[in-house]
Amino acid sequence: MSACRRMLYLVKHRSLLTHVRRNLTTWSPVGAAFNARPHRKLDLFQKNVGLFGVPELSCPAGFQVATEKALKNTEHLVEKAYSSSPGVQTVQCFDQLSDELCKVADLADFIKVAHPDPAFREAAEKTCIEIGTVVEKLNTNVELCKSLKNLLDNPDIVAQLDPDTRRVADLFMFDFEISGIHLDDTLRKEAVALHVKLLDLNNEFLVRSHMPNRIARSAIPEHLHLHFATEGSFIQIGGLHADSPNDLVREIAYRIYLYPNAELMGCLEELLKCRYKLATLVGYESYGHRALKGTMAKTPGYYTSLFFFSHNRDIFIIQTAKDFKMMRDMKKKLSPRHSELMPWDHPYLSGVLRAERYNIEPSLYSPYLSLGSCMEGLNNLFSQLYGVSLMSEQPRAGEVWSEDVRKLAVVHETEGLLGYIYCDFFHRQDKPHQDCHFTIRGGRQCQETGQYQLPVVVLMLSLPHPTKGAPTLLTPGMMENLFHEMGHAMHSMLGRTRYQHVTGTRCATDFAEVPSILMEYFATDYRVISQFARHYETGQPLPESMVARLCESKKVCGAADTQLQIFYAVLDQIYHSKPQNRSTTEILKDMQQKFYGLPYTPNTAWQLRFSHLIGYGAKYYSYLMSRAVASMVWKQCFIEDPLNREMGERYRREMLAHGGAKEPMLMVEGMSNLFCLTLLTVQG
Repeated sequence: MSACRRMLYLVKHRSLLTHVRRNLTTWSPVGAAFNARPHRKLDLFQKNVGLFGVPELSCPAGFQVATEKALKNTEHLVEKAYSSSPGVQTVQCFDQLSDELCKVADLADFIKVAHPDPAFREAAEKTCIEIGTVVEKLNTNVELCKSLKNLLDNPDIVAQLDPDTRRVADLFMFDFEISGIHLDDTLRKEAVALHVKLLDLNNEFLVRSHMPNRIARSAIPEHLHLHFATEGSFIQIGGLHADSPNDLVREIAYRIYLYPNAELMGCLEELLKCRYKLATLVGYESYGHRALKGTMAKTPGYYTSLFFFSHNRDIFIIQTAKDFKMMRDMKKKLSPRHSELMPWDHPYLSGVLRAERYNIEPSLYSPYLSLGSCMEGLNNLFSQLYGVSLMSEQPRAGEVWSEDVRKLAVVHETEGLLGYIYCDFFHRQDKPHQDCHFTIRGGRQCQETGQYQLPVVVLMLSLPHPTKGAPTLLTPGMMENLFHEMGHAMHSMLGRTRYQHVTGTRCATDFAEVPSILMEYFATDYRVISQFARHYETGQPLPESMVARLCESKKVCGAADTQLQIFYAVLDQIYHSKPQNRSTTEILKDMQQKFYGLPYTPNTAWQLRFSHLIGYGAKYYSYLMSRAVASMVWKQCFIEDPLNREMGERYRREMLAHGGAKEPMLMVEGMSNLFCLTLLTVQG
């Protein structure tokens, strides 16, 4: 290298070298990538590759271009499906058709909620509606259905299909059936109209259920104003403030945030009516029966008997009553003049009881749980269980929607690159506060290229940014959420399904949460935690006694916490059963009395904030059932050695690899060598 070129090289890289020298740590590359702010090189000549590397998406207008391209390819694939002879190629064509639409719709579904630019969000929203409408029309396309039916009605051809292809063919036919393909023209058009109407109602409810409520500043004591956001002469309340130590702040937030909104109430009730009408139109007893077909629960009746009429229900109710008594006693101690236990007290007081009994103040743990150390821990865990590494990559210009998004390549020691995870972990204005996993592109074997289409996912959290003096520090709860969401991501990465329609988390809802909940068990096992939890300043490991206290604390008020989830699940089931001829608030009040135990607060409508009714309609029980299955898998397979490579490989082979290409209970059986419904009622 010439002296001149060497000088130019040193000038170009001086800032990077200086940064490295000033921040010498023992973090691995992936740990270091998350323990500091990203340092992006400014290159004015670098080409904008578009969001996720999709060239059209370098600007908002590109969504329309991408949509038109996908719809044009869709028309070609529909024609191909019409003309192809029945066989494996028919299912491959259907899957390619699904992939063509999903690659645009799923990406847009994420961008419409996450992109900081309103123009991008609006363009993505239009794409979601346009493609959603096309999908509903395809699901009632008689000629398209006939091409699949010709395959499934021929026993000789069906006998030659491999199990995955047969299942995917059945799933595509199920999509036709629940959309009303068997109806006459008039009723089929009605079904399409209901589907389209539900798309609008779902979106309206989802957006408005997260909007804040306002109240005049004069209606709230002045000394409490500082606890809430202000907007001119109004106080704006956008959440429940459940962790506030101030009783009155919690009560005000609860009453105002949950105050009924007539328009949103009308939206919810119309949504539930439309769902019921659509379900009965296509031949189901209720929307719940339609939604649960193909799940582990199978029917609403099975689910109810499994969780609420098991032999240990009475014991559970007694333990819940004990938990509520502990909370009442604590409230009397903290607030003698306001000692009645109310719904806004449950989250706060259960936390106080845990902290008091086991000294688990989050600030004691956070210094040991820097974001970088937790990512390092996940990397070590995946390496030991599956032979997989997380490798930080520099995004290209325009590839990400925010400068603080990190990109990870997931690489297997022998299989090579498995896919990509985009980590949108940090808080920003207008970003949803929910922790989520989004599939951007599903994995599949591409017959047209002979290559495997690598999966792409996004994990979205809302963590504090690192500062000049410290990296992002996580509470134990934040750390568990990170592990939970990474469980979803690895379900997508480790699956190697032939068909995109069943890739990764595209499986039964009550099975999709099993891998993520199982990760929570790893997140609280000292044998795992000890490998990464160390003080960000001193390097000292997190003491085992602190982890033990944290684990024991989870048992405090555990029955009451589960009872609350049961109440939510039952409410969801009742809303999606036959019409009750009473308001959603009256149903809420009744179910709260029967299945929770704390009194209903007049002039509140918690159901209007129950956004899970959209994505988990009739299936909110999935969290409880998945927790039961995850507990069983943990106790039978990992509790003795959570880092056992042989068991990790078995877990991937029996459960993660199949996505939705295999019956959920068959995967559970394959992993546990045991199929016992009564066992599920006593786990978790």
